[in-house]
Amino acid sequence: MINRGVLLAKGVFSTIILTLIFVLSLVSCDSNKTSTLEYQWSIPQGFPKPQLPANNQMSDEKVTLGKRLFYDKNLSFNQQQSCESCHQQTFAFAEAKVTSVGTSGESHRRNAPALVNIAYNKTLTWAHDGLTSLEQQILIPMFGESPIELGITSYDAEVLARFKTAEYLPLFRAAFPDQEVSFDLIVKALASFVRSLISLNAPFDRYAYQGDDNAISPSALRGMNLFFSEKLECHHCHGGFNFTQSTSHEKQLIDRRPFHNTGLYNIQIENKSIGYPETDVGLAEISTLARDNGRFRAPTLRNVEVTAPYMHDGSISTLPEVLDFYAAGGRKISEGSYQGDGRENPLKSAFIKGFEMSAQDKNDLINFLKTLTDEEFLSNPAFSQSIE
Repeated sequence: MINRGVLLAKGVFSTIILTLIFVLSLVSCDSNKTSTLEYQWSIPQGFPKPQLPANNQMSDEKVTLGKRLFYDKNLSFNQQQSCESCHQQTFAFAEAKVTSVGTSGESHRRNAPALVNIAYNKTLTWAHDGLTSLEQQILIPMFGESPIELGITSYDAEVLARFKTAEYLPLFRAAFPDQEVSFDLIVKALASFVRSLISLNAPFDRYAYQGDDNAISPSALRGMNLFFSEKLECHHCHGGFNFTQSTSHEKQLIDRRPFHNTGLYNIQIENKSIGYPETDVGLAEISTLARDNGRFRAPTLRNVEVTAPYMHDGSISTLPEVLDFYAAGGRKISEGSYQGDGRENPLKSAFIKGFEMSAQDKNDLINFLKTLTDEEFLSNPAFSQSIE
């Protein structure tokens, strides 16, 4: 039986577009003048605070502005989509689509990741070890052209003018006194709001950190023991209080940027293995290293119950299917263009070795994963679209 002390020992508390010259020229390294009151994180006592960039400290005013921008379709070139279009609170700020669709109708190749506790992420997006701050990452959906998400490129003056209005100017002045409205400030405000999306009040938290022995069921407790066992190895990639290895905070300063090949694909063409589909080879696209083929960042499992479909390409529909995939040690695809046995992928992580799982084990594991659902987070009005 794994108790709370063992959970802590297992590490529950431990744990392409970077060159948009015309945008980056707007970025200032100067600290902003904001409220002198320290921002109050909605973080339970004992949990560490996220690391923040020196030039974008948190404030209530930035979060308020950022939330308004997050839900505003004026941020897309054709006023058809907002950030929320692909990151909806009901789904833990993910979406119930296999892959996203941009404001121009262009289908994307990846599933929209949940924004749960993204302030703690060491790296952003599914497979980019160079994106380590939200201020960098947010430029991609705003200005990226392949694929188009919000599509601001070539419409930047028009889009920016939409926020120099009687509605927005007081919000900008409160968040960034004495500064002109700019995309730099829009990015900083959006980053501040997204960082405020903290989820640490699930039944698991009440059991593990608040001493409530009745917060989770006996079945979920058995599932927890399986999850943290060496037999299943789940905690190696989904460990720490945020249930992802890719975590950074004020007490965790080690630069960890882990990515994993889980054996999802191993395409065979004329008896030759080519690994993952050429449309998305994961980290190898950035590193250009063959060994990184198929390596992706392990996402947080917090609120995983509501973030289906799963994997970087949304190719697994349900949690039971995810468990079957890991129990098999990868995925064999018997027909179609992706035919091949991912279980035999030579670059597959050593932690993905398969395991035996009874029907009871499977049920217990699912019940444990459901204890990571934070109902308060999913309905918190502080995160929802509203007019202050």
